[in-house]
Amino acid sequence: MQHSLFEPPELSFAAGAMLLRDFAQTEETDLIAAIEAIAAAAPFRQMVTPGGLTMSVAITNCGAAGWISDRAGYRYSAIDPLSQKTWPAMPEIFTNLANRAAAAAGYAGFMPDACLINRYLPGARMSLHQDRQEKPPDAPVVSISLGLSATFLWGNETRNARPLRLALHHGDAVIWGGPSRLNFHGIAPLKPGTHPMLGDKRYNLTFRKH
Repeated sequence: MQHSLFEPPELSFAAGAMLLRDFAQTEETDLIAAIEAIAAAAPFRQMVTPGGLTMSVAITNCGAAGWISDRAGYRYSAIDPLSQKTWPAMPEIFTNLANRAAAAAGYAGFMPDACLINRYLPGARMSLHQDRQEKPPDAPVVSISLGLSATFLWGNETRNARPLRLALHHGDAVIWGGPSRLNFHGIAPLKPGTHPMLGDKRYNLTFRKH
């Protein structure tokens, strides 16, 4: 997917939720290099859900804590279960980007301490879910897209609501909080394609205050 002339640079698509087009594009090279350095220390892996299903998305983390999933449940852990070491430190470029994106959406002062990095290949998806492991969930979520375009699914506070579908492209930022903080959201199956910098991949950086 490519940007459309009909896509505004900013879109408030729900109370407390905003899409910022191309927000991270000028930092793409440094962001991708930082992701690769993090993955060298804490490799991407496909985790298992509490129900025993293997996620189609591969993940890693950086920061004071990382989001993990296994048969025991969803949670944050300061320790990478693969290496039994702490997760890589969050790069300053990540912290600054998340802080600026949150401020642009009306959430000044956001300082994330956790970044979940998702790697999508064609066919990978993220089912509708809520981000409920953060205690308390009063800080916003900042999500940055890199690589192949994807379709973001945005629901409300019930899983069965018909979701809004938003195209996300390389460099786009989505921020939500306040009355929309616990809305269900996800990613439709990624369509095949080739991105000039990342080939057949999409990275998603999700910044949170855990």
